[in-house]
Amino acid sequence: MTMRRKKIIIMGAAGRDFHDFNVFFRGNESYDVVAFTHTSSQNIGEIGKGSTRIYPAELAGDLYPDGIPIIDEKNLEDKIREREVDEVVFSYSDVSHEDVMHKASRVLSEGASFRLIGPNEIMLESDKPVIAVDAVRTGCGKSQVSGKLAEFLKNEHKEVVIVREPMPYGDLSKQVVQRFERLEDLDKEKTTIEEREEYEQHIEKGNVVYAGVDYEKILKKAEEEADIIIWEGGNNELPFFKPDIHFVVADALRPGHETRFHPGETNLRLADYVIINKENSADVEEVEEVLDNIRRLNPDSHVIHADSVVELNKEEEVEGKEVVVVEDGPTLTHGGASYGAGFIAARKYSASKIVDPKENAVGSIRKIFEKYDKIGKVVPAMGYSENQIKELEKTIKNCSCDAVIAGTPFDLSRLIDVDVPVVRANYRIAEKDSGLEMACREHSELLGL
Repeated sequence: MTMRRKKIIIMGAAGRDFHDFNVFFRGNESYDVVAFTHTSSQNIGEIGKGSTRIYPAELAGDLYPDGIPIIDEKNLEDKIREREVDEVVFSYSDVSHEDVMHKASRVLSEGASFRLIGPNEIMLESDKPVIAVDAVRTGCGKSQVSGKLAEFLKNEHKEVVIVREPMPYGDLSKQVVQRFERLEDLDKEKTTIEEREEYEQHIEKGNVVYAGVDYEKILKKAEEEADIIIWEGGNNELPFFKPDIHFVVADALRPGHETRFHPGETNLRLADYVIINKENSADVEEVEEVLDNIRRLNPDSHVIHADSVVELNKEEEVEGKEVVVVEDGPTLTHGGASYGAGFIAARKYSASKIVDPKENAVGSIRKIFEKYDKIGKVVPAMGYSENQIKELEKTIKNCSCDAVIAGTPFDLSRLIDVDVPVVRANYRIAEKDSGLEMACREHSELLGL
């Protein structure tokens, strides 16, 4: 007698959900994954509008000759009833513990089980040393840490590759393995603004970045050219690769968040080293709260204290000027921050006025302000389609100003055309007591230093 395959829905946002499927469910005859979900609150932009999106058959494997539909999360209950689903797997990140259980309640009320897949079941093992850089929330400064580690290791004559958690929002069959070495590669791959925010800063420093959909294939490619692999998670996600050294970044400006968001708290509990970043912008009491939580949840971890220093590439365009500030989109939306590097730079470099963009916003940018009312006097850099990039450009043009401060980690002027100077504001990490280098040297035998 043939045993009935357990019917599964994977709740996701075009990232970990695909990885969990590829590693755990693909080819597994005990399960039948009937759908993925997507949700616009997880910054997947305009996908899913109109026709149903499909996880393609060539990625899904022989058990799914028609691929797997990707449905809107708002239709979750209907799909559970329609397909008599047994279990829903939760596979996305940067969600409050309370919100996770609200989603679980939706599932349980339909009679299905609710599941989180453990790290041991989805972490891939590498033949090369893996350094993981993750966080307790999005926007803590992972890329600053990854960049600093890569710089140190390259100075030690090591070939380093950075592997970034995916944000595959386009044609998935063409995004199985992506390799970015030059800025032109970003254009060739038709990357979104969110992808550029994560990849471009590493490319500018001469680092190769891998991303995509199938991380088993990505890992094999990275191993071919790297002595050491740096895994950089998205949001506050868990590593896809089993780390030999695990750094987790906490944010001194958001004390308490390290204990209240999934899977950030798990990262904190797993960390070998916890970096408290942005201490120069925080109060002493905020830093102490984060430190107390680290000591309570992971007393064996090593703590590295760090400042996040904001610098401008053209200071003279800001002092005494009226400016519009554009910030990293995900940090403002599901990261819950009201401002970022650009706003801090505007104050640090004495802008005469920070123009409030809200009344000048158009289209989807206006809707973002309405949905995320905690956003301050800054524009979120959203650009998941050509139309949304045009709306971002129009919003900025509608603001009367002398300059634009781009607090995003990519060159905004490459994508939009405005009549005033675009000044780049960048963070760099300044850890105290050479904490990152000392951490690497503690593992010199593993890293071949």
